[in-house]
Parts: sequence; C-alpha cells; structure tokens
Amino acid sequence: MDFKSKLATLARPKPSDGSLPGARAAPGKASTLLELREKMAEILASSGSEPGSRGAPAELPALGVLLPFEREERASGPLFRRHQLLPPSHHVGRMPVDAAASSRAELLGLLALDPRISNVDPKRALYFDTETTGLGGGAGVLAFLIGIAWFDDQLRLHAEQFLLRSPGEEEPLLEAFAERLEACELLVSYNGKAFDLPLLNGRMVMNRRAKLPDRAHLDLLHIARRLHKSRLGPCRLIGLEADVLGFERGPDIAGIDIAPRYAHFLRSGDESALEQVVEHNAWDVVSMAALVGLYGEPFDLLHEQDLLGLARTLKRARAFDEAERAATVALERGAGPEARRAHGEIAKARGDRARALTHFEAFATEVHDPLIRLELAKLYEHHVKEPLRALSWAENTSEGSVQAEKRRARLEQKISKAASAKATKKTGNSPT
Repeated sequence: MDFKSKLATLARPKPSDGSLPGARAAPGKASTLLELREKMAEILASSGSEPGSRGAPAELPALGVLLPFEREERASGPLFRRHQLLPPSHHVGRMPVDAAASSRAELLGLLALDPRISNVDPKRALYFDTETTGLGGGAGVLAFLIGIAWFDDQLRLHAEQFLLRSPGEEEPLLEAFAERLEACELLVSYNGKAFDLPLLNGRMVMNRRAKLPDRAHLDLLHIARRLHKSRLGPCRLIGLEADVLGFERGPDIAGIDIAPRYAHFLRSGDESALEQVVEHNAWDVVSMAALVGLYGEPFDLLHEQDLLGLARTLKRARAFDEAERAATVALERGAGPEARRAHGEIAKARGDRARALTHFEAFATEVHDPLIRLELAKLYEHHVKEPLRALSWAENTSEGSVQAEKRRARLEQKISKAASAKATKKTGNSPT
C-alpha cells in the first residue's frame, strides 16, 4: 500500500474507537477522529513528508546553477565542493590574509593561554566554520555547510566549502573535513571549541566514524573577548571586521535566518535560498585568517584600549616583558590612567612592589578607585613601612567594613608606637 493509500485508510471512518473488537464509538467521537485524521493528512502533505508532495523537490538538485559547487564522487557518496584560491595580496580591511602564515605562534599561544599552540607552525593551520540546522546541540542538529581555509607552500590561501545537499549525504562531507584536519597542525575557529567541533564530533559518531583527529585549537572568540570586550562589548565576528580590521562586509544574513533558509532549500530545491548563507560562511573563514595575522603581531595595529586587554592577558600568561611593552605602547598612544593601572598590575605580578606603588599612585591621583586605594594602603604599610601614608589611603577602599576597621586600628597602633619610640629616642638623647 502506497503512502496516499495509507492516509486514505487512516481518514476512513471506523465503526469502533479501537478499544475492543465490536465496541461502538461514543456519539460524536467518530466525527472527531475523522477531523483529526484529515488534519494530520493535511499537515503531512504540506510539510513535504510525502515523497513528491507540495513543497518538496521532485528530485535532489544537481547544484551549480546558482551555487558554485562541483560534484565529487566518493565511495561514501557524492560530495559538493567549492574551491577558491586567494592571492597573498588579498586583504580583509587593513590586514593581508597571508600575515596569518607568518604570525608568531608563541604569542598566539600566550593570548590563548594554551602552550600547545606555541609549538605549532601557523602555516599548517586549518581555519573552519560551520552553518547548522540549529543553534543548540542534540542528535538532530546537522552541519549542512562547512567552510575551511589553509595555506599552501606559496602562502596562497585556499578557501573551500562543503555543502550537504541532503541529510542522507552527510558522510562524504564529514569524511572530507576529517581528511583536511588530518593534514594540519592547528585548528582555528570562532567559538568552535564550544559549538562547532563538538557538533562535528557528534556527527562523526552518529555516522559510525572515528572521532576527528586531536589538534591544538585556537579559538579566536576567547582572544577577542580578552582584548576587545571592554571597548566593543559583544564580540561578534562581523563586529570585529568593522571595528578591529576596518572592513565593512555589507549586507549580511542574520544567524537566526540561516537554518530556515536551509529548510526551504531541502523542501524546494531552491538554490537562491542559500546564496547569502554560502557567502556569509566564506567571509567568516577568511576573516579568521586576517585576525590571526593581527593577533600574531598586535602591538602596532591594535587600538590603545585593546592594548590594555593585551597587556592584562600577557600578564595572566606570565609573559611580563611583552605585557610591559603592550602597556607602554598603550600609554604612549593616550590610553590614560588605565595604562598606569595596567603597569601597576604587571609590576605587582612580577614582584616589583616599588614600581607597582609608583604606577598605582599615579593612577589614583587621577581616578578614585577603591581597589587601587586598598593596594596603596597595603604597599605603604607592608613594603614601605609608612603606616601614616598607609592610613591616608585606607579610607574608602574596596575592603569590607570589618576588615577596614581592623586595618585602621592596626595602622593607628603602629603610628602611636612609632611616635612613642621617636619621643623616647629624643628624650634619651637629650642632655640631662
């Protein structure tokens, strides 16, 4: 019995409600069941669940009419692949993409707070991004488009995309991505650690394939937040293009519209639904290479406020000389008191209390900050051994009221003892 015949059988009135053979339906129940079955048939037909039904393509699209994908036959099935070759002179805003290949791996590792990244060759990086059927996790979410990029020996950037024409053709797409990943030393993404890579590994398992090869992973979202969040707020990639790289992408598709566009493509075979999605994905991958080039040599090109984020990140990584350099450049470019604060924090972290005090005091003369006042109170009490100066900074600090009162009492006691000792010394040295 074909699909239409089954639906017709379901819609046919029954003499019984199905509870027991021969049982009669309650008055009005048969008509209600009929209405429900008719409604179900209508929904199934309109959603394209029936092969050949309204809204579903009669056959899978060949692609290539509007979407520039070529078909590649594999043992696992057809792969739809787009390939572009970008010259070394290609720029995203002010950054040439080939700068990523010569970026300093050591510095990238420090910014990522991941020592594995410091030992890889940036020329062997694989940049990747996915477009998916949903923004959450779960077995039903697919990566229907994977964009990747890598450098060849001539430092030309190859941009490649794999498109899932139908969910039944997922295996060759995953297979092609795994092959590219196998050949690289470093994986680069934007939020890929939390979303893209776990999703792809889950799909590998669902397709009974081995998990993807383990590689050092540079997630640029983490670096972006450390460097730019205080100035730019939410660190969307398209925002970094404009505010950090100086590139305006122009009209772009909203992330919330991507999954519905793919659903429409599956129902109708309409390639135009995915044109913007494909271009959005390609731009994302290429922009990642430009960001790696910037982060690999950031001192000359970053905004002065972002240099403060750089200095604090390098301080966390205990790269104190590089952190001092970033804070110094920020100060020279007019970052103001916050650069003094950053200098003080770095000096304190490396154990140079004298320099920390100098920078903190210079900051505190311009900005009232309870935390820095507390730092100065501690330094004057314990390092300089001047309780009177410490007491002058001990008011309006970030310390709790109980601790502040204890500190004040202790400092007053030290001041009193010092005064008594001075008086005793003076009396003892006076002529009788």
